[in-house]
Amino acid sequence: MSDHGFHVHGPHDHELEHAQQGGHASGGMINQIAMYTAIIATVGAIFSYMGGSTQANAGLYKNNAAIKKTEASNQWNYFQAKSTKQSLAELARDLAPEDKKATYLAKVERYEKEKAEIKAVADKLEAEGTQWDKQSDEQMHQHHRWAQATTVLQVAIAMAAIALLTRKKWLEYAMFAAGATGIVIGILAALHI
Repeated sequence: MSDHGFHVHGPHDHELEHAQQGGHASGGMINQIAMYTAIIATVGAIFSYMGGSTQANAGLYKNNAAIKKTEASNQWNYFQAKSTKQSLAELARDLAPEDKKATYLAKVERYEKEKAEIKAVADKLEAEGTQWDKQSDEQMHQHHRWAQATTVLQVAIAMAAIALLTRKKWLEYAMFAAGATGIVIGILAALHI
């Protein structure tokens, strides 16, 4: 506005005034896309957190599996040592004079019993290691689902920006479809599918 009551403004000012007054045809589109973008960005952040959490769990579970497998390996080495001692006791029993055979026979029986106990512990540790491996694999699968969901939501956000710039209605629909797809994939991740 000038000093003489004359109102002059440029095309940009006119466009802004028009949009503020609700007269701009794409004002609804802008608000709709902005709200949708905020929602899917929030959901995407949650999905990203869940993906990181499941990836950390997978690593932890894989580490637990390795520990259990190492413990099982130690038990199998102990089993092998007892087997070696048992073999030596059997050899000594077979070569010993009759009055010493009973001593070696007792050792053979003791080693056989100890081996059975060691074997039971080793088998249990191996089963635990296998279970930890399975849980790790499940967590990695779930992590991949969360990552897929997050990626699709990020693509939807990028499409929203392009839709705002180009004002293409078909791109807006594609953005909504991509966001919905990302949410569906996130639901599959939450359901462990």
